[in-house]
Amino acid sequence: MVEWIKRRRSMALDQGEARAEAAQRRADVMSGEYQWLYQYLERRYAVTVVLTFAEIEDLLGFTLPDVARLRQDWWTNADPGLGRSHYSHSWIVAGRTATPNLLAQTVVFERAS
Repeated sequence: MVEWIKRRRSMALDQGEARAEAAQRRADVMSGEYQWLYQYLERRYAVTVVLTFAEIEDLLGFTLPDVARLRQDWWTNADPGLGRSHYSHSWIVAGRTATPNLLAQTVVFERAS
C-alpha cells in the first residue's frame, strides 16, 4: 500500500511539472505579435485547420512578410540551424505543424501526433 501511495504521488508531481512547462511555453507565445494565430489554433478542436494568407493576416492584424509568400521553409523551418522563430512558435506551441501551399496562398495546420 505504501508503494502505491509513493508511485501515485510521484505521478502527480510529474504531471504538475508537465503542466508548468506547458504553461511556460504558452506564456512565451502569448506575449508575441503572433499571439492571435496561436490562440486561434489552440482553440480549434479540428485535427486540420486550413487558413488562407488573408485569414492569417486578419487574425494577426498585419500583413505577412514577403518571404512567407515566397518560401516554403518560412513555414516549415526546414533548417534546424535556424532554431524556432517567434512566428513559428504560434503553431508549434499550439501543437500544430504548418504545410503551406504557396500557389493557393493557404496553410494547412495539422495537430502534431
